[in-house]
Amino acid sequence: MKSELHVPSDLNYLNIVESWLLGCLKIQLGESVDWSRQSSRLRLALVEAYSNVVRHAHKEQPNLPILLRLEFNERDVALEIWDYGAGFDMSTYFPPNPDDRQEGGYGWLIMNRLMDKVEYQLQVDGANCLKLEATIPELVNN
Repeated sequence: MKSELHVPSDLNYLNIVESWLLGCLKIQLGESVDWSRQSSRLRLALVEAYSNVVRHAHKEQPNLPILLRLEFNERDVALEIWDYGAGFDMSTYFPPNPDDRQEGGYGWLIMNRLMDKVEYQLQVDGANCLKLEATIPELVNN
């Protein structure tokens, strides 16, 4: 199953983005998932990615669209977040050091901890793509 959502670069659309993701997940995976754990994990990764696009990639450009793509292959989920900003040079990223009380830079770390795989591609057909992948475990009944 595949789904796409085109949204403005505006944090006011965050609830719509979250509802779209969770709605697709529930339709596809039904009651076979520990939703309290998995929805929090996936929501947080998506919120971090979407808000980074709005605040950093599309800064001062709220009319630029954001394209979200969701694809399921059985229990594997791939979520792509496409933006039209200048892009982020990953060679300049250094993980935050807890001793430095750094204000930014935690998003990449958070997404990598929450997801099984995180990839970022600069300028693919005029856009940047952040791809988040995870395998959703089946609910284990005790």
